[in-house]
Order: sequence, then C-alpha cells, then structure tokens
Amino acid sequence: MSKQRLVIIGNGMAPGRLLEHLFEAAPDAYDVTVFNAEPRVNYDRIMLSPVLSGEKTFEDIIIHGDAWYEERGITLHRGEKVTGIDREARSVTGASGITAQYDKLVIATGSSPFIIPVPGHKLPGVLAYRDLDDVDGMLRAASRGGRAVVIGGGLLGLEAAAGLKSRGMEVTVLHLMPTLMERQLDPAAGYLLQKELERRGIEVRCGANTKAILGETEVEGVELEDGTVIEASLVVMAVGIRPSIDLAREAGLAVGRGIQTDAALRTSDPDIFSLGECAEVDGRVYGLVAPLYQMANVAAEHLAGPSEAAFAHAETPTKLKVTGINLYSVGDFGDGPDREDVVLRDAARGSYRRVILQDNRVIGAVLYGDVADGMWYNELLKSGEDVSAMRDTLIFGQAHQGGASADPLAAVANLSADAEICGCNGVCKGKIVQAITEKGLSTLGEVRAHTKASASCGNCTGLVESVMALTLGDGFAKKAEGMCGCTGLGHGEVRRLIKAQGLKSIPAVMQELEWKTSHGCAKCRPALNYYLLSDWPGEYKDDQQSRFINERVHANIQKDGTYSVVPRMWGGMTSADELRAIADVVDKFAIPDVKVTGGQRIDLLGVKKEDLPAVWADLNAAGLVSGHAYAKGLRTVKTCVGSTWCRFGTQDSTGLGIKLEKFLWGSWTPAKVKLAVTGCPRNCAEATCKDIGVICVDSGYEIVYGGAAGLHIQGTTKLGTVKTEEEVIEIAAAMTQMYREQGYYLERIYKWADRVGYDMVKAAILDDLDSRRAYYERFVFSQQFAQTDPWSERVSGVDKHEFKPLAVFGEEAKTPASVEPAE
Repeated sequence: MSKQRLVIIGNGMAPGRLLEHLFEAAPDAYDVTVFNAEPRVNYDRIMLSPVLSGEKTFEDIIIHGDAWYEERGITLHRGEKVTGIDREARSVTGASGITAQYDKLVIATGSSPFIIPVPGHKLPGVLAYRDLDDVDGMLRAASRGGRAVVIGGGLLGLEAAAGLKSRGMEVTVLHLMPTLMERQLDPAAGYLLQKELERRGIEVRCGANTKAILGETEVEGVELEDGTVIEASLVVMAVGIRPSIDLAREAGLAVGRGIQTDAALRTSDPDIFSLGECAEVDGRVYGLVAPLYQMANVAAEHLAGPSEAAFAHAETPTKLKVTGINLYSVGDFGDGPDREDVVLRDAARGSYRRVILQDNRVIGAVLYGDVADGMWYNELLKSGEDVSAMRDTLIFGQAHQGGASADPLAAVANLSADAEICGCNGVCKGKIVQAITEKGLSTLGEVRAHTKASASCGNCTGLVESVMALTLGDGFAKKAEGMCGCTGLGHGEVRRLIKAQGLKSIPAVMQELEWKTSHGCAKCRPALNYYLLSDWPGEYKDDQQSRFINERVHANIQKDGTYSVVPRMWGGMTSADELRAIADVVDKFAIPDVKVTGGQRIDLLGVKKEDLPAVWADLNAAGLVSGHAYAKGLRTVKTCVGSTWCRFGTQDSTGLGIKLEKFLWGSWTPAKVKLAVTGCPRNCAEATCKDIGVICVDSGYEIVYGGAAGLHIQGTTKLGTVKTEEEVIEIAAAMTQMYREQGYYLERIYKWADRVGYDMVKAAILDDLDSRRAYYERFVFSQQFAQTDPWSERVSGVDKHEFKPLAVFGEEAKTPASVEPAE
C-alpha cells in the first residue's frame, strides 16, 4: 500500500511530539515533509531560559537532531517559511518556491510575540523573547554589559530578567500591573516573588507604563508615562503572544482567536489539522506545553487511523524556571462571594500557601517557597473530591492528612495513575510505571529516554525518582545523593548552579550554595576545584590545596612514602637520547627500580620527595615532560606499530596516536582518561577497553568509547566510523569536552555515558556536526590554559615549599641536601 503524503507547517515542540507518536503508531503510513521557518532542527523551546542563563547550551535542548529525521525519511525544509496553502490543489508553497503536495496537512505555526507599538519599538536593541535568535541577540547584548529593561513581569519576562542578570547585566523589570505574574499568582505570592528578585539585584517596577523607547540609531533608554527615564542598551518585550493564524485565514479556514478545531484537532477542512499555540479548541488557546503535547497525541491518533481520541481542557500548573525560586499555581484563585481561602504564611522562611475552596472542593492553589504539595492540591482539584473532612489540616499538606506517614514516598504512592508527574512533557505516573515494568528500566536516564519525564526543566526529577523507588523497590539505587556531608546538593546540581550563578571561586560556591561546613572536605574541594577549572578556563586559578597529594606533587606516592616518576612518551615512542637521559637520572639519584608500564612508558620507582624537582629538571633538560600518570586527565595514548612496521597494519596508528596525545595532553577531566590507537582489528593496542579507542581499518577509522579495564571490566561501544585522521582528532576532542562539561568528579567516561545515554553522546558528537564543532572549539579554547608542563613550573619555583621537609633529623641534619630545589 502506498504511503500518504503528510505535510507539517512548523517544527516546534507540538509537531515534534506528534511525529513521535505517529511513527510509533503507524510507522509506514506517511511520507512526511516538514517546513520550518527557523533554520534549525526541533528543540525544546521552554528550555531557552536555561540557555540564556548559561545553565544549558543549545545542543542540550535539541529534541530531534538531523539523524532522527534521516532515519525516518522525513524531508525537513529549514528556514523555509510557508507563504501559501492551496486547498484545491492540496499543496503548500514556501518563500523560496518549494511546493509540497499533501493528503493530510498539519498547521502548527505557533504564535508571535506581541510588541507594544510605542515610539522606538523598531530600534535596534529591542527584542522579543520567542526563539533561539532572540536568545542569541540577548547574549550578544549581554556581552557588552550595560542595563537591560525587560517589559513584562510574567513568566517569560522574569526568566529573561534572571538570565540577563546572570550574564552580568543590570536589569530593570517593568510591569504594568500592581504585582508580578498576576495571572498566575495572587498579590501575596507576587510580593514574595518581587522581594526575592530584588534581593538578587533585579530592579522591579510594578504599575509602570511604558511611554516610549528612546534612542536615535539604537536603544538608549525607556521613558515611562510618569516621566521617569531609565537608561538601557537592551529592551526585551515579553508582554504576551498571539496565535499565528494569517496563513490559515488566507486559506479560508475558520479562525477566531486561533485556528478553530474540533476536539480531534481537525480544522474546518477535514484533511487539515492544527495544533499548538496557533490552535483554538472549544474557544481556548494555549501557551503551556502540557496541553500542546496532549493536542499532539490526539492528532497523531487520528492521523494513524480511526480513533476516539479527543482533546479535553485541564488546568495546567505554572512553575517559574528561575533557579532557586519555587512557586506553583494551578486553577482559579480569583476572589468571589462563594469562595473561601485557607492561607498559611511563614514570614521567616518566606513561605506562603493559599488554597481556594468552593463548595468544599479545591478550585485553585498558590504556593511559594515550599511547593512540595502542589501536585497533591492539583490532584484534589482534578478529582473534585470533597475536602470537608480534612478542612482543618488541608493547608498543611498531604503528610498531615488522616495520620498518613510523612514519608514522601507515601504521598507519591497515593497518587492516581493519571496524576501528572512531568508538567513539561505531560507524563503521568501510570506511563512511567508502565515503561519501567514493560521495558525493564532501572535508571533515571533510561526513564527519561523512554518517557521524557524530567527530561526538560528537571523540576520533577525527585518525583520521578520516587515513582521509580516505588516501582522497583530495592532494585532502585538512587544516585542523586549529595556530594558529601558538606552539602545536600548532588554533583549535577552543583555543576548547574556554578554556571547558572556565575560562581568562580570555591568560597563563592560554598557561600552561595549554602555549604554546611566552613571550608569543605576532601570529597567536595577537589570536585569543586575541577568544576571551576572546567567551567571557567582562563579565569579560575587552580587551587593546589584542593588536589590530592599525587596531583599536588605531580608524581604517584608509593607505600614507602617515596614517589614514582613517569615521563611522557608520545604515543609510546622514545629515542636513544631519552633513554640515555632516563638512565642518567636513575644513576644520579640512585633510583632503585625502573619499570615499563602497561601504558608504554617508563616508571622510575622510589624517588624521594625532596629529589623530585631535581629529577624533573634533568628530565626536562632532555626534552621530557610530565606524563601525568597521577592526573585526573589524559594519561596515555597507547599505540601499535601499524602500517609502518606491521604486516597487517592498515593505517599509521603510531603517528595518529602521537597526534592525539600532543593535542589532548594537559586537559583536566573528571577522572583519568586513556586512549589507544590500533592499526588493525587484531587490536594489539587494546583499544576496545579504553576510554576512547581508535581501530584503523581499510576504509578509515572506527571510533569506540566507554571501555574499562580496572576494578570494573567493560568493553567499548562503537560510536561510528570516519575517513580521516582530522575527523578522529576532532571527535576525540569534542567527546572529551562533552565529558569534561557533564561528568561528575571521579566519574569515568563509561559511567558518564551510562548516565547520560550512549544515544545522546552519539547524537551530539557524531550525528550533529554543529554540536561537535562547538564542543571541539570549547576544548581548543581551554587547552591554551592547560598545556603547561607542571614539572617545568615546579622546577622554576612554583610551590617550592611543597618539596622542602618541615624538619631534618639525625646525621642528615648535619649535611646540606645534595640537591636544592631551584629558586
């Protein structure tokens, strides 16, 4: 049976979700063509705020990369805005003249930001907040500093303000109404929110009416109706959106506020569907993602075949994606004679909650500060349960009802199967449980990959883990524990907050993230030192005292208190001069043992600590540098002789290994990193148990990763095959950088890949060239601050006190040390 032709106008989150469901339900039903006015693939638009604040990159929020479209045979026209729909000819035409015929058409044109038409609104420097281009514009403006004025104190406006503040700009928020987020919060919660934003240095002016945007050739300021003038180099308009319906109207479809559809998402033309922010169902239009995903599911069901699926309105909770600000609102919280409020205030903790009742049933709730019970109130709202029996304790939350246990798992256990866990992606408890049991999922990453729960803003991660704990019992091992006893935050949270809040020193991290101890401990200090080095190359200065002893002295301490010294031998190669220099050092310092390591280098065992600088000086003089055998960084690149000497070698594996090692050395990583390049599948360099391995084959280079051969034994996973050495080097560097940015301290590459998902690594490093290049360029940038031989630094006198004994006793005290550290 021939496939039908499905054309989709728009490539936002809703049509992306529609395609996922459609290919799952009817994978061979359609040839799909997508027109996207934006010049990029499908991404998670609600995560633009974390991109603006620096908590995520664009690559982090891509939902479907190029490979996803290719694997499904989807024709994606990027940057091609549709200009017309010919319903009689059943075709659509893009701005460049591309025409596509359809049997079924989906219009998902989204919405357009509303721009207040005050004088000056077209000046350069006035931006909306709608897509990645807007974020890029704000980032460019932020890089120049100055003051930003954000017009609009709603969700988007406040997220933009917080993001720009985190980027270093002075920020003023102008809001026409008396309190912030008046559509989602009552005045009390709005007041608390304003206080918190002002505490963070964001100026908030409520009741502020913009009269004009000032400037001749670019934005210079904003004038208010009361005559106040605020200097500004950037103005962000975040005052609302309007459904994009012009295309549908011109095609003769029924439109109101949006493109009118029935509950099946069919427009007035039965072969044309509409969904997303442009669609109007039963008189309502939507801007939050949960109902848009519900629309996508319904439309996909009908496109797949006869279906009874119907879209139904449901109240959608609101959350603010500003780190450290917890608020939750749902339902109707307006005043009325037949309504009663139950309010709890805790001024000292800045906590507030209000539940609105009508006929003893919850119709709305507003929570600020402690929002853990938000979902429970939403459940009561959706069920319409009579709460008169719990009226006196309702405001204290679920844990205080009917003698129920305060165990948070008990609260989650009581949730119904259709209780919404992930608002961003519209995932309910039942779907998570079903995925865990049917697919045998046991990790958070697996649940994210299969259900998308907690895959967006991440606020529901704790809830998802609770559902996993209830479903798996002892089989669930929660991994998001605190870093150590000094903080309740996990490694991931700390990494995210360092970037989000621009923290650039260990004291700043401990102060802002409310460390429980004054100076940290041996677990958290090395981790923080690494995260700061990784996140702020060139700005953060390495803290030697936050390193373990081996890294402080650039040698491995042995059981008798002496050290082993390992000079670097690029790709395992050496020379007579190097061997002669090593032999001379062995004789000169009476080094007792010399051993060839498994990493193709020479280990000098039994060196006294005070001799280390002199040993390094002699090795440096012969051209040898530190092998970083002690480092949480690149150790070795093992090679075989390859095509140069071996009868089976297909490529110059030794030469490539040397190039890789000279390119990658010096980079600090969460844990040690070992590479290997083997000249043929016989694998003499043991590439298939390394962190990153390269297997030379006749057609090019097969790249594998995620191997281990220590306490844990694990073979590598294939990433892909490339044709050139340059591609190998670029991919190895990009993958190392991705690992550097995402890995937790002491987490090896195989553990990191297990956690984030091998598909995710492949999508970011192999399938998406732009993503790979971005990681590669960040790695190259950081290397300019990393490739300094630490031996040479120490020989020149850096931290020389480290090698001087505190005291000398006995006969040695009468004789000066034979070799003094260089001054």
